[in-house]
Amino acid sequence: MSSGTSVFSGSNLASARTGGTAYADSMLLLGRLLLGIIFVLSGYGKLMGLAAFAASLEKNGVPFASVIAPLGAAVEFFGGLAIVLGIEVRYAALLMVLFVIVATGISHRFWEQADAAMQRGQQVHFMKNVAIAGGFLVLHVAGGGRLALERLWRRA
Repeated sequence: MSSGTSVFSGSNLASARTGGTAYADSMLLLGRLLLGIIFVLSGYGKLMGLAAFAASLEKNGVPFASVIAPLGAAVEFFGGLAIVLGIEVRYAALLMVLFVIVATGISHRFWEQADAAMQRGQQVHFMKNVAIAGGFLVLHVAGGGRLALERLWRRA
C-alpha cells in the first residue's frame, strides 16, 4: 500500500461497512485531531519551558537531558501538528509511536513506585500511552484520509 492510499479508499469492505468514504475520512480527521492535539499542546508547553523540561528529564535519569529536551519537545510538538494537519501521516504516526514508547519508559515506570496509589496511577498512565501508541499504529496503516493536507499537495 503506498503512502497516499488508505484502507478506507475505493469500495472495499471497510468503506462499505462505515457508510462510505466521506464518513471514514471524517472519522480519520476526528481521530487525528483527538490523538494529535494533546501532543501539540504538551510539546508547545515543553518548548516554551525547555529548562524545566530538561530538569524533569534529568530527575528521571535521562543522560544529556539538556540536549535531549529540545529534541523531544520538538518531536512531540511537530509530530502532533503533522498528525492534526494530516502531513505525512503514516511517517508521523510511526515517529509518534516511537516518541510515546520512549516517553512512557521515562515517565511512567509504575513498577518502581513503592506507594500502591502512586503505582496504580502510573500504571494507568502507562496503559493510556499503550492505547495511544495503538491509535498511532492504526493511523499508520489507514493513512490520514482525504481530509489531510498531504492529499491536497499530491493533487497539485
